[in-house]
Amino acid sequence: MTTHHAGEQIARLRADRTSAKWQMYPPDVLPAWVAEMDYPIADPIKEALRSAVDRSDLGYRWPPDVPPALAEFASDTWQWAIDPERVFITPDVMHGVVTVLETCTRTCDAVVINPPVYPPFALCVEQIAGRRLLPVPLVEQGAGVWALDFEALEKAFAYPDVTAYLLCNPHNPTGQIYSEQELRRIADLAMHYRVMVIADEIHAPLVHPGKIFTPFLTVASPELTAVSVVSASKGWNVPGVKCAQVVAHDDLTVSNLRTSAALEVSFGVDHLGVIAAVAAYRQARPWLEGTRERIAANATLLAELLSLHAPQVGYRVPDASYLAWLDLRACGLGEDPAAALLERGKLALYSGPAFGAEGNGHARLNFATSPEILADMVSRLSASL
Repeated sequence: MTTHHAGEQIARLRADRTSAKWQMYPPDVLPAWVAEMDYPIADPIKEALRSAVDRSDLGYRWPPDVPPALAEFASDTWQWAIDPERVFITPDVMHGVVTVLETCTRTCDAVVINPPVYPPFALCVEQIAGRRLLPVPLVEQGAGVWALDFEALEKAFAYPDVTAYLLCNPHNPTGQIYSEQELRRIADLAMHYRVMVIADEIHAPLVHPGKIFTPFLTVASPELTAVSVVSASKGWNVPGVKCAQVVAHDDLTVSNLRTSAALEVSFGVDHLGVIAAVAAYRQARPWLEGTRERIAANATLLAELLSLHAPQVGYRVPDASYLAWLDLRACGLGEDPAAALLERGKLALYSGPAFGAEGNGHARLNFATSPEILADMVSRLSASL
């Protein structure tokens, strides 16, 4: 499966990219770990950033254009009506999560998450925001399907010290999208037990063609304390220029964020990030559509390659984004298969146990690359088993 063409592409990417994905490991390691795409960024974003540099426009950020640009994109894409006055700017999604937790909860409070889930959730809740963590694991239902345990979720919400729930939708690492019915059930439970919902929806722009994404705030009652945290960083591959958005749902949260340290936090926003976000939401939608088709094709190709060359690896084609949650428990690679694959195959994946104990025996693979490089990844994986 490994081709000379793939080798040329890998060498060119390694030479061109100085970001973490391509510089973390030695040259003989093929990186498929962190969530960066290998694709060139959209021309409108390139032109906007290049123009800013040419004009020496590198001063402090000025974000008023971001909220209406986001509102336009959300309305056109998901029929989600966002009031720009309820949009707050933050450097990135996890900064936004921490800001909301510090502003709207107390240090003695507990926060619910659903592992296996994005590792910074636990880090930010416990070590940065200083809140206690209450894991309510997803239930594995076979064939790569992981479901919310609503009975356990309700029990957790009923605890008096649980005041917030950190929802990941589309889910990282499984790539699943929660249905409108599931989101309404979450909203009803949160409303009943007075639990704030913080919805990380950063991967929403990358929902695969034919799949339906429902923004959480569109199903929440006006009285529910809730926010959605979004960004152009994943959809348009610009995580290095910082500008995420917190959409506050209820009047109390709007008031709290306006009078809190959130304004100071917003000064960590990158002026180039503001420029990139506006260009993405308003001018780079055709690029996004092409990228969604490209990664959906790769998701299917990965299933075909694994079926042919590593059938013992469990994999479900995700509903969104470019992250594959690989079940390697049948491969004899131990609790952390990523470590074995790095040593044996010079393939760098994201360690499954980092997503919680439920990730033991799993690894996450980034397939936002060319079909040739993806084939090289599967070749290295297969040769390691």
